[in-house]
Amino acid sequence: MAEDTLKQLFESYSGQQLAERIELPTSGSHRRYFRLKGGNISIIGVLGTSLEENKAFVALSKHFKEKGLKVPTVLAVAEDGMSYIQEDLGEKMLFDLISQGRESGFYNSYECNLLCHTIEQLPKIQFKGAEGLDWSVCYPQQEFDARMIDFDLNYFKYCFLKATGLEFNEGKLQDDFERLKAELLKDNDNTFLYRDFQARNVIIRDGEAYFIDYQGGRRGPIYYDVASFIWQARSRYPEELKQELIRTYLRSLRSFTQVDEDYFRERLRLFVLFRTLQVLGAYGFRGYFEKKPHFMASVPYALDNLRTLLRTPFDNYPYLNAILTKLTNMPQFYEIAIDKRLEVHIYSFAYKKGIPADNTGNGGGYVFDCRSINNPGKYEHYRQFNGNDPEVIKFLEDDGEVLVFLESVYKLVDAHVQRFIERKFTHLQVCFGCTGGQHRSVFCAEHLAAHLAGRYNVRIKLTHRELDIEKTL
Repeated sequence: MAEDTLKQLFESYSGQQLAERIELPTSGSHRRYFRLKGGNISIIGVLGTSLEENKAFVALSKHFKEKGLKVPTVLAVAEDGMSYIQEDLGEKMLFDLISQGRESGFYNSYECNLLCHTIEQLPKIQFKGAEGLDWSVCYPQQEFDARMIDFDLNYFKYCFLKATGLEFNEGKLQDDFERLKAELLKDNDNTFLYRDFQARNVIIRDGEAYFIDYQGGRRGPIYYDVASFIWQARSRYPEELKQELIRTYLRSLRSFTQVDEDYFRERLRLFVLFRTLQVLGAYGFRGYFEKKPHFMASVPYALDNLRTLLRTPFDNYPYLNAILTKLTNMPQFYEIAIDKRLEVHIYSFAYKKGIPADNTGNGGGYVFDCRSINNPGKYEHYRQFNGNDPEVIKFLEDDGEVLVFLESVYKLVDAHVQRFIERKFTHLQVCFGCTGGQHRSVFCAEHLAAHLAGRYNVRIKLTHRELDIEKTL
């Protein structure tokens, strides 16, 4: 039996009798992992299903160790190459250490620091890992190329899109796929593409990030791994955290190459789209065809990422953009993705017309009185404008009182939102009132909405009552 081979490898390497063998959980892979223990020694045993894949992991591990990267040491390999033992890095998987943030949508400073530390190491893997690497050891492909892109786009089309029942013109879609492929292939740097750079493949030991499961890596562009990590479907990173992770990555990247940040962000957005389509294809295959409900449960989160991406249309791929927009609006996906999120309803209003009622039945929340702030409405010039107009915004920001006021508002509302998310409440109402409901209250409502949208995975409904404006963020 293959498991007997692991026993022989363990005992031959350690000089100890195998006393305990614990099979570890897996996700999308068919490989089997075991924690092997004997005496005071703990080692990880791996039973692979592909000889070439095993060879890739062993070769890459040796190369990465020589480059000083934090990866497990391969200790011994079976004669047939189908199983091997490796260093046990411990049980503190990054995925588990950030579980509170993933469940609540709010990441505390400890979780944010772990994520930033992890992505800070990525350029080292991409550049140092590529130095002197014999790309022929990579499996199943040596580089990110047109075939790989075709495989992943077809994965999305046939394993997910067709399975939803959404009608589409395959010829027009393929035309946009060809244009997208050409763009993705523009960057052809000599860097290592991890392929599956995500929280499940990071172990935290003594405060340092160690990396596993890179056997599918190959030569390819740096943007793919950044997209994989930051836009991992179920992580639900708030926009503010996503931007901090990008900034952290770019600071580290500058140690290895010159960076044009505008160009980088433009390219990254394209790879986020591509990676999201690939992930949906994987979820569709595992869910629709292999009948694994865990993967279908992740679909709404991936589509939520797609919705955010589509707020700025992909004009170069009009048919693809239109199909994806229809896809994200399909009720079976849209409703699941948003139902359980906290909704924060923010109002601006005039006191003379009364405080807005809470129609949710939830009660509570905040009403902030903006009338202590210097009022642009007392000047004739500003009466024709409102708090969304540049003239009023400049007046209030130059005056400065509103910024001090909002600092206190943010602290109070942030604490409420965090606790409501943790307790799985569904509604919170925040109102800003002023004399006419046109200038100060509108400015404050808009800024709070933008602040919350950047920090938390919540629904935000914004109503300027006296302006008869209502919108959703």
